[in-house]
Amino acid sequence: MRLRILDKYVLKELLYPFVFAIAAFSSILIASTMLFKMTEYITKYGAPMGTIGRFFMYNLAEIINYTFPMSMLLAALMAFGKLSGSSEIIAMKASGISYYRIVAPVLVVGFIVSMFSVVWAEKVVPSAKAEAKRILNYEIKQQVVPETQEHIVIKTSSGNIQRVTYAAKFDEDTNMMTDVTMEEIQDGKIVRIQTGEKAYWENGSWRVVNGKIFSINDNDGVQSSASFKEQIIPLNFNPKQISWEQKKMDQMTMGELREYIRLMELQGRPTNEQWCEIYMRFSIPLASFLFAMIGACLGTQKQRTSSSIGLGISIIVIFIYYAIMSMTSGLGKGGVIPPLLACSIPNLLCIAAGVYLMRLKNA
Repeated sequence: MRLRILDKYVLKELLYPFVFAIAAFSSILIASTMLFKMTEYITKYGAPMGTIGRFFMYNLAEIINYTFPMSMLLAALMAFGKLSGSSEIIAMKASGISYYRIVAPVLVVGFIVSMFSVVWAEKVVPSAKAEAKRILNYEIKQQVVPETQEHIVIKTSSGNIQRVTYAAKFDEDTNMMTDVTMEEIQDGKIVRIQTGEKAYWENGSWRVVNGKIFSINDNDGVQSSASFKEQIIPLNFNPKQISWEQKKMDQMTMGELREYIRLMELQGRPTNEQWCEIYMRFSIPLASFLFAMIGACLGTQKQRTSSSIGLGISIIVIFIYYAIMSMTSGLGKGGVIPPLLACSIPNLLCIAAGVYLMRLKNA
C-alpha cells in the first residue's frame, strides 16, 4: 500500500512537467520550423487561413512525436529536482526504499510513452505528412510541382493481378522515367518482371525501350526471358498523377518502406538510407524511456532544480543526443557503418550513461 501511494505521488509530480514540456517544446519547434513557412504561403500564394490551419494541424503530428523524448527528459528532471530539493528522496531512502524503486514509476511511464510513440510514428505521422504534402501542392501552391523526382514507386491492380512499377528517376519536364522495373504479382507470387532503360509518355501510354521480360516459375525461378526494343506497359498513371502520388520515405509506413527496399535491391541499388529510416522509427521513440532514466538521475540533486535550469539542461542533453544521431545516421546512410549500428549508437550511449547515473545515485 505504501509503495502504491509512492507511485501515485511520483507520477503526480511527473504529470504537470510532462504536459508543460510538450507545450514548451512544441512551441519552440513550431516557431523555428513552421511560422516562417506559413507566413510565406499566405503572402506568396494567397492561401486562405482555413487551408493554412489544416496544413498546420497535419504537420503537428510529426512535431508532437519529436517532443515526446524531450518532454520525458524535462519532466523527469523537474519532478526529481523538486523531490530531492525538499529532501523527500532522502526520506524515502532512509525508510528502506531503494533509489531504483523510487525511479520505477518514471521508467514505466517512459516505456509506455516510447511504445505509444512507435505506434504514433507508424500509424499517424506518415499519413498526416502525406496529407500535408497534398494540401501544400494542390491547395496552397496550386499544383506547382518539382520537375525531377527520384526512386518512383507506383502500385496498380487489374483483377487478381497487382503491378508494382519502380523507376530510378522521373523527369516531369520530359515525361520520362529511367531504369524502369515492373513486377506482376498474382496470388501473392511474382509471375513476371519487365525491365527497361527508360520509359516515355506518348499518346496516353507509357512506352518502355531497350528492355527485357522475365517469366517467373514458382519452383524453377526464371522460366523464360525475351528482349524488346519498345513496348507499351499497362501503367494507367499519367505524368501529372505520378508527380502527386509519390511519397517520401518519412511519408511511408514501415511496410511500404520494406516493399520499397525490396524493389531497390532488385535493381541492385543501395538501401542504407531506407534501412536507417526504419531503424530510426524505433530508436528515437526508445529515447523517451532512456531520457526518463537520465532525467530522473540528473534531477536528483541536493538543491531543487528550477524549471529554467531544467529546461536548459534538457536542451543541452537533447542537442548532444540529436547531434550524435545526425552524425551516426549520416555514416549509416553513406554505408560507412551498418544502418542498425548507426541508429543504435546514441541509445547505447544513453543506456551506458543512465546505468552509470542510476548506480551512482543508488550508492
